Amino acid sequence: MGLAKWWDKHGVPRIIKVACGAPQIMKLRSQLIPKAQGDVFELGCGGGINQQFYRADAITSYAGIDPGEKLLEYARGEAEKKGWKADIRGGIGEDIPFESESFDTVVCTYTLCSVQSPQQVLQEMRRILRPGGTLLFLEHGRAPDADVAKWQDRIEPFWKPVAGGCHLTRPITSAVTDAGFAVQPMGAQYTPKTPRWAGWMEWGSAVKNG
Repeated sequence: MGLAKWWDKHGVPRIIKVACGAPQIMKLRSQLIPKAQGDVFELGCGGGINQQFYRADAITSYAGIDPGEKLLEYARGEAEKKGWKADIRGGIGEDIPFESESFDTVVCTYTLCSVQSPQQVLQEMRRILRPGGTLLFLEHGRAPDADVAKWQDRIEPFWKPVAGGCHLTRPITSAVTDAGFAVQPMGAQYTPKTPRWAGWMEWGSAVKNG
């Protein structure tokens, strides 16, 4: 196994679990995730980081996918601790292995930055939502300030190989809107104690149109 493959398999999952579990990020998760209800699907559920924030009394069923084997182990372990039945599978957002109109809520946190095609992934999430269903999203991406965005453009080519293909420059809320959702923004800010080029966050609730 080459160094790059070893890093992707062993190093990246640990970095994700630590970085995505930082206190300031967990605070944002705690504000968003409890809004999930009904039949819930989580894209990028690996690590199981969000599971502690779901309200068991509001959820009928829980399912999720992640492409990372180690991250799936973490997620299944968290489900066992929580004591709930969870359908957690390997998979990618461009081809979600669930039927159309299967879920009331789709949750996507810190995942659109690393998928191959965010547009296709958003369409897949829209497909599996029932009419009037809700996408809850919390993502980092392109900063609104030109000087910060310039540094994101410079750093991204070096950042992606280290951070599992994570992009710094992808738009967030506008991409969700363009995918056919009616977005209700909940917040946007630079995360405290984080370099500004890596710290621009946007989060909100988006209802499936049509």
